[in-house]
This record gives sequence, C-alpha cells and structure tokens, in this order.
Amino acid sequence: MQMHNIVRVHKNKKSAAVGRGGKRGKTAGRGTKGQKARAGHKIRPEFRDIIKKLPKMRGRGKNSNLSIQQKPAIINISVLEKHFEDGDVVSRATLAAKGLIAKRGGLLPEVKILSMGTLTKKLTFQGINFSGSAREKVVGKKK
Repeated sequence: MQMHNIVRVHKNKKSAAVGRGGKRGKTAGRGTKGQKARAGHKIRPEFRDIIKKLPKMRGRGKNSNLSIQQKPAIINISVLEKHFEDGDVVSRATLAAKGLIAKRGGLLPEVKILSMGTLTKKLTFQGINFSGSAREKVVGKKK
C-alpha cells in the first residue's frame, strides 16, 4: 500500500459558515427577533386559549354531578290507590303496563313507593322498595 492509494473512510466535516455569506449565518434560519427566534421557544397551541376561556366545574371534579346509580322511579301511594283494584299485584311490569313508569335504556327502572296519600285497598307488592313512612302505611293495611 502506498500513500497515494490511501482513501479516507470519513470525509472532512465542512465548517459552518458564519455571517452573511453562509447558509446558516446571522439569524440561523430563524428570521429576526421575538419569541420564535429564541432558543427553547414554545408557543402554546391556539386551541389552548379556547380551553382557558371555558368555565371550570367547581367542587368535586368534572364528573361529580353524574350519578353512577340510576335514581328509582317515584310512585306515591295515592297513585296506587287510583290505578289498582283490591287484591292486585303491584310490580315493575304492572306499573309499566299501566303507564306509570317508563323504560330507561331498554330496562324497567327500580321503583320506590312514597307515602303521599292513603291506601284503602289490599295490594301485593313484588320487587318494589318503600320509604319508611310508606312501609308503615302499607304494612298497617295488610293486618
């Protein structure tokens, strides 16, 4: 091997040109002045300003107002007195058949009986919840 046959593996790096004649001189491709010309610049996205203008939900978090459990359908004793005969069975299906409750998401909701009104008829209840005072009125009628 002779000196004039030796070839470099890596070529010389070209030194960066500085000033007006070079490719990346003076402003180094950043235009002039301002936030965009500075090192480490970050401009926040435009939609961020829209988000900042929206009011915050105060309190226990943004989804705190959404209940996990569905609330039961409320029926008063006076409504049962009006729509049912003596000895009838009161269930979610019979209440839906009479149009007193509606399906929610394709399912019949839980039902809770409240004590407004008086009950003079004997009714049979299946799969229905009661408030404390309504239970006293209904159980008192069964005896």
